[in-house]
Amino acid sequence: MKIAGLILAGGTSRRMGGLEKAFLPVGGTPMLTRIVGILTPQCGLIAISANGDPARFAAYDLPVIADRATRGPMSGLADSLDWFAANHPEMSHVLSVPSDTPFLPDDLGVRLVAALEAGDAFCACAASGGHLHPVAGLWPLEARHALHDAIARGVYSFHAALEGKNVAKTEWNPVPVDPFYNINTLEELAYADALRVGL
Repeated sequence: MKIAGLILAGGTSRRMGGLEKAFLPVGGTPMLTRIVGILTPQCGLIAISANGDPARFAAYDLPVIADRATRGPMSGLADSLDWFAANHPEMSHVLSVPSDTPFLPDDLGVRLVAALEAGDAFCACAASGGHLHPVAGLWPLEARHALHDAIARGVYSFHAALEGKNVAKTEWNPVPVDPFYNINTLEELAYADALRVGL
């Protein structure tokens, strides 16, 4: 497999009062910087899926794929898979992650690749504490067709779109820190900051 990384940063941050989560610091480092650092050793190429002015990501020197539909992360992923297929067809799979998860595991790509190679699965997704996290997943470029079909039917939820499909699930231990803990409020940001400082 040749894997590209995709950071899904198309959320509206309503519960953050409009503050863009990707740029908020945990342990003194913006979450986006942390995530880029985690993905870089695991991926041959990294891109960001986001709406709005892409210039705000200029410091990262990464391609920014326009999330024009703004219908949630699955829509952003489907459009991004189209972009990779058109611009980087040498990449066979895309490792997607959300932009508000500062504790992502260093072995995310390795373990999802192993899960996908172990059987005939549509995709591989992370899980922790018994909960599936499809935004943190490994997707073959061909998966874009099924995702677009779901969106055309008005299905914008990963869980609904994946119903009935063979999903390779890989479980991570949520103790002492859930690696897929995502931040949606200032209170959760403060909690994550305390966790990071204490590790």
